[in-house]
Amino acid sequence: MEPRRFDRAGDRLLAPGGSETGRALVIEPHLRGTAAAPKRTGGTHAKVTPLAPDARLDEAVGLARAIDLSVVASGVVPLGGIRPATFIGKGKVEEIAGLVKSDNAGIVVMDCALSPVQQRNLEKAWGAKVLDRTGLILEIFGRRARTREGALQVELAHLTYQKSRLVRSWTHLERQRGGYGFLGGPGETQIESDRRQIEERIARIETELDKVKRTRKLHRDSRRRVPYPIAALVGYTNAGKSTLFNRMTQASVLSADMLFATLDPTLRAVDLPSGLRIILSDTVGFIADLPTMLVAAFRATLEEVVEADLILHVRDISRDDSEAQALGVEKVLAQLGIAPREPRLIEIWNKVDRLGREAGERVRNLAARRGAEHRPILVSALSGEGIDCLAAEIERRLATVRETLDLELDVSDGAGLSWLHRHTEVMAKQAREDGRLLVTVRADPANAEKVRARFCRPAAASLRH
Repeated sequence: MEPRRFDRAGDRLLAPGGSETGRALVIEPHLRGTAAAPKRTGGTHAKVTPLAPDARLDEAVGLARAIDLSVVASGVVPLGGIRPATFIGKGKVEEIAGLVKSDNAGIVVMDCALSPVQQRNLEKAWGAKVLDRTGLILEIFGRRARTREGALQVELAHLTYQKSRLVRSWTHLERQRGGYGFLGGPGETQIESDRRQIEERIARIETELDKVKRTRKLHRDSRRRVPYPIAALVGYTNAGKSTLFNRMTQASVLSADMLFATLDPTLRAVDLPSGLRIILSDTVGFIADLPTMLVAAFRATLEEVVEADLILHVRDISRDDSEAQALGVEKVLAQLGIAPREPRLIEIWNKVDRLGREAGERVRNLAARRGAEHRPILVSALSGEGIDCLAAEIERRLATVRETLDLELDVSDGAGLSWLHRHTEVMAKQAREDGRLLVTVRADPANAEKVRARFCRPAAASLRH
């Protein structure tokens, strides 16, 4: 392994008071002969290679710095195969042990999934705490969760992770039963006690999260009664979702050049140029190999994405591995039951301001080759370039799933007009001299049926196409 050295003043968040949480080595194990990723349906390339080892190493360093670790060295370790006991070979274990000692590192980050036995063996060999990719992401989520719901979801993921790592048992802590001879023997072992306590806590958290789900469902039902369509921002972490959210909503959600800057979802109303009001939702960023337990724990939050009228997939098109990142996002969306080419999904290629002239032309040509229904929108959330085109595309997509109806009411029918304001989007009103009121409304299919049932007598309303 050829370690890369890092400046202590590197870009990272410092803990409160400016202190660091420890000195760390970051190791990127790379299995030789890793195959290319499968074909993308409807994509522009025949094959998309996974994230390159150097790119994954840079990402792992970014994750380590996100919890204020001082990364003193990092490197890629090529592997011919995975060792059951230590994941990497004996020679590399000894080499890294020397680096840990010479750099006085207290933490070693292994950017892979380690079994409990592998983690314990490496900690013994190196005399340092070992974090695998899942443990590192959990540490970040634990720091960034701000709401009660976020804290519960992170704790559930932590406990699920810890439950599989109860590998030690201390006989001197066993509970004893009464009796004599062989009847008295050891009772509940320490590991059994720990597992029972974790399972009890998991059950309590799941009960509380069920309440969260019910509350979120009530909020969604309430938003459905107020006829504003919902658009959810999704994408790889650090793709610029929060910056785009702030640009479109004039909000001040934390946006920074770091991984997982925001965890808790934020919703704001946005008025599009045509006057249509939508609800924009900023959600947690995804990452390659996002632990399954995190997807499960954050399902209550991610239901906002599942239930959205539109899904805005934000990509950092300035990165060389943008296609690989997109595959990672699509993999998580697939776990939520969302297909890569759903009609409600709009792909946004962000950070075009970072592209040079030639790269910009190439990206625009790639976008132009896509079919009209899957053509991405090129934007710069930082400069505002392309935001008008994005707003127009949002309006166009919503128009295909929302019906516009022209109604005729009595001017004195205040209750009917109030009902329309609560259940539809009232676009125009005009009073006629004969005492009739012409009202133009737009509604989703469910509310459009309610409008017809309540107001549509013969020739009383017409549907626009």
